[in-house]
Amino acid sequence: MTTISELGGVRVLVLDREGPVIRDEAGALDVIGETYGTEADVVAVPVERLDPAFAQLRSGVAGAVVQKFVNYRLRLVVVGALRDTSGPVGDWVREANEGRDLWFVADLAELERRLSAART
Repeated sequence: MTTISELGGVRVLVLDREGPVIRDEAGALDVIGETYGTEADVVAVPVERLDPAFAQLRSGVAGAVVQKFVNYRLRLVVVGALRDTSGPVGDWVREANEGRDLWFVADLAELERRLSAART
């Protein structure tokens, strides 16, 4: 089930842990389609809903998925821990968290804190 939540003053489309896995651009577009009419600016995706290839940077899955969200002016937030955040993946997570388009958070409470801080 998908819900719309107000977190830190921002409308967030929150995907349920159960549901189709986002494997590619088409999967990203399916989720983006769920935002229509919701006025959501952020999409929170549980890490369980992402194909494991998302965290394998050379696969290109992450780049393609993230770019779709950016193209539609939506922020993508991955909720939960990736399995391996060492080396290049860890660097990518840290860099993404310094930006605006892609964040990695432990839970929705952390997302709410970050969204609140970003608004001030």
